[in-house]
Amino acid sequence: MNLVELDIERHSNPVDVIEFVAANNDWSFERSCDDEIAMIIEGEWANYQISFSWLEAHEALHIACAFDFNVKDNTSHELLKLISLINGQVLMGHFDLWLKDNVMIFRQSLLLSGGAEPTSQQVESLLASAVESCEAYFQSFQFVAWAGLDAQRAIDLVMFETQGSA
Repeated sequence: MNLVELDIERHSNPVDVIEFVAANNDWSFERSCDDEIAMIIEGEWANYQISFSWLEAHEALHIACAFDFNVKDNTSHELLKLISLINGQVLMGHFDLWLKDNVMIFRQSLLLSGGAEPTSQQVESLLASAVESCEAYFQSFQFVAWAGLDAQRAIDLVMFETQGSA
């Protein structure tokens, strides 16, 4: 099987679409260069630092959604187990723990091969997916790091769904 490289010329930078979406939603943002844009989104559990990057060589729009997370030295092993359990449940994207910076990060990419252009809906879905994933699992990270729970117990607690009403 031969893979043919096509040189497709893009008519716009995918980060322009993100800037358009951010401006239309009155989100404050900072565009540090042509291929990157950053913003802060306030969630229920934390403020999330969102960074979009256009990776031309891979034709991918990458989103990183990070939040500050102080890790006790004795919990990092259990946090890595938790991340493994969570990543097994997440349909798209994945979590990473950057111990050096005390940051938990959710990462995902949108492939735009062959000159495909992102839509506003795709950008909003990518952003919503990242923030929703962080919000859904934030407490499980806290349960391990601060309450000393094991990874399985922590994820069981956040996945617990109530039925009915009181």
